Amino acid sequence: MYILKFDWNPLTGIDIIGNFKIHFYSLMWIAAFVIGHAIMKRIFKREKINLEFLDPLFIYTVLATMLGARLGHVIFYQPELFTQDFFSVFLPFKFKGGFEFQGFQGLASHGAAIGIIVGMYLYRKKYNYKSLMWILDRIVIPVASGAIFIRLGNFINSEIIGKVTDSDLGVRFVQNFYNKYEIVQKTGIEDVKKAYASITDNPNMVELLNAVPYRHAAQLYESFCYIFVFLILWFVYTKTTKKDQTGFLFGFFLILLWSVRFFVEYVKEPQGDEFINWFGLNTGQWLSIPFILIGLYFMFIYKPKTVIK
Repeated sequence: MYILKFDWNPLTGIDIIGNFKIHFYSLMWIAAFVIGHAIMKRIFKREKINLEFLDPLFIYTVLATMLGARLGHVIFYQPELFTQDFFSVFLPFKFKGGFEFQGFQGLASHGAAIGIIVGMYLYRKKYNYKSLMWILDRIVIPVASGAIFIRLGNFINSEIIGKVTDSDLGVRFVQNFYNKYEIVQKTGIEDVKKAYASITDNPNMVELLNAVPYRHAAQLYESFCYIFVFLILWFVYTKTTKKDQTGFLFGFFLILLWSVRFFVEYVKEPQGDEFINWFGLNTGQWLSIPFILIGLYFMFIYKPKTVIK
């Protein structure tokens, strides 16, 4: 079934002026936030919440997501950056070994989740119209939809790749296997885009292409599963009375999303300098377990002290 195997060697962005480039990965983040805003607006209208609270919620969510995701990656996967290149933790530039714009090349979903919870707590302190749990029960729906696009962005960038596979499902990530310096050296083509294109377009480069192993498209597996996470949450919210059980949707989201993450980790390559590998479980899996346990607590044990209507 070779139809399920393919080579992935795409353009990752559009050149604008000089070195300035619009990355498709960034567009996936924009799509995630724009669609998330539309979903939350529909929820606000459905529950007759004043829309003046929506834009501040959006701003808090964007800032909390990005800051939490960045700090989460550095803390969990690349802590050496704090001492080796501190300003690159917070800015999209590399300072060590020469100044270079590189964007934020490490964002962790575990950190994003923590950041969103903290951000919603701070938002609730300033805008006191519903309880914190009411906000968390609703915000997880657009967050689940956003996760679909983020993993698509990872696929476009050939990052967070899967393990090597000899199954009928496999992708050859050319741009992950050969970095831009190697590709120029091996092809003799100085234009990096043309050099990459030659690997899959030029029959004379078949040996270079054959050196690239087939891997699981872990990003697509995860993105596909998140479609169902979003649809399930939306169904529970719109078609059942569970939306009125404080903490249920929030807990259900934690269980669904982090269970997907836990199992997909089995076919992922380790990220960064994996510092946890206990009992056959990697860092991502061990970080997912607390979220699942917290989800179980909010679904089946949590009882609010007061009900705010």
